[in-house]
Amino acid sequence: MTELLVALAILMGTLLPLAYAFAAEHRLARACYQRAVALEIVDGEMEVLLAGGGRAFGPGTYDYPVHARAATNLPAGRFILTVQPGKLRLQWRPEPKKHGGSVVREAVFP
Repeated sequence: MTELLVALAILMGTLLPLAYAFAAEHRLARACYQRAVALEIVDGEMEVLLAGGGRAFGPGTYDYPVHARAATNLPAGRFILTVQPGKLRLQWRPEPKKHGGSVVREAVFP
């Protein structure tokens, strides 16, 4: 009976850290995926803005509406467009922490 208890203790001592490592890796993979999705959306929208869509906005800061279907794979957050004379900046800010972090693209706008 004692050997069984020792074996169970050893088993639990090795499986619990392993399970925690898998959970941490899962969170990291999800954060990397969400960051990649945000990068693709921001890059695509920045191309649209530089192709002429940015002329519709005057100087200032705006909540930028995104129509990409992939945005449904992102956690709650905001796309923010900042227009300054000769410069555009598009940023995605996730509301929860540890979800890939903020993504920013800036470009010179003629």
